[in-house]
Amino acid sequence: MTPALTHLGAQGEANMVDVGDKAETTRTAVAEGFVSMLPETLKMIVDGDAKKGDVLGTARIAGIMAAKRTHELIPLCHPLLLTKISVEIEPDATLPGLRVTALARVTGKTGVEMEALTAVSVACLTIYDMAKAVDRAMVISGIRLVEKTGGKSGDYKVGAQGAGQ
Repeated sequence: MTPALTHLGAQGEANMVDVGDKAETTRTAVAEGFVSMLPETLKMIVDGDAKKGDVLGTARIAGIMAAKRTHELIPLCHPLLLTKISVEIEPDATLPGLRVTALARVTGKTGVEMEALTAVSVACLTIYDMAKAVDRAMVISGIRLVEKTGGKSGDYKVGAQGAGQ
């Protein structure tokens, strides 16, 4: 059975999904993304020597703020009362660059995948913005849902099913 697109009406028009009859459950989503850069740029960021200030701290806060405003950015997302949003940014010398991970959690009637993905996206964009003066060739890549729990559709983990394998 092919899953149906939940945001389409009978005539194919975009609609917000009615979640009124769904049960409130704890729902969690984890997303990740990467910013590849020159080794010198990574060193500058990790050492805290960027002219614009604390790149990692600013990107972390930007990601958290973005997750809280996802419903204002993505037209058919429900406003959610998030119970947790965290953004972690780790240096990865093999890229070289930074790995950004976001966790979003809510007790509600709909999932938080878009909030986690938005947090990662905006954190990556903030890193780019704060370091672009020294490295315009940075590449943002690999933004994806890594894991989700809760809700009617069940749990998901990269590699366990579908295109994320």
